[in-house]
Amino acid sequence: MKDPEAWLSPEGLLAAWVAELDGQVVGHVAINSPQPGEEVARLWREESGDDDSHIGVLARLFVAREARKASVGRLLMEAATAYARERHLRLVLEVLTKDAAAIRLYERLGWQRIGEAVHTFGGKQVDAVCFVAPA
Repeated sequence: MKDPEAWLSPEGLLAAWVAELDGQVVGHVAINSPQPGEEVARLWREESGDDDSHIGVLARLFVAREARKASVGRLLMEAATAYARERHLRLVLEVLTKDAAAIRLYERLGWQRIGEAVHTFGGKQVDAVCFVAPA
């Protein structure tokens, strides 16, 4: 990754959290405002009639492999959804179809699929699934 700091602090960042385990950072999640051309936000706007001021894009969720059994992903998601609820934001997210463990987490937490997207990374196209948080 060329600029990890920029990846963790993108334009439109609203809030972010890290998780620590035994003094080590083992996870991260962020909420961004919708950006132009963001497929998941477009899908939710069309389905719900919400405008961007009521949408938050959950992003940058990662959990270190050694922390996955400690419910770190669930705890980070709960922090983000509580923040969004307090600010009357409906969270949406995109996840690559290859990330089966993340998809299972979102589905366990009651997130609903709202469509698909295609991402282009380094000239390659990668399929993604779009989700919205429970109401």
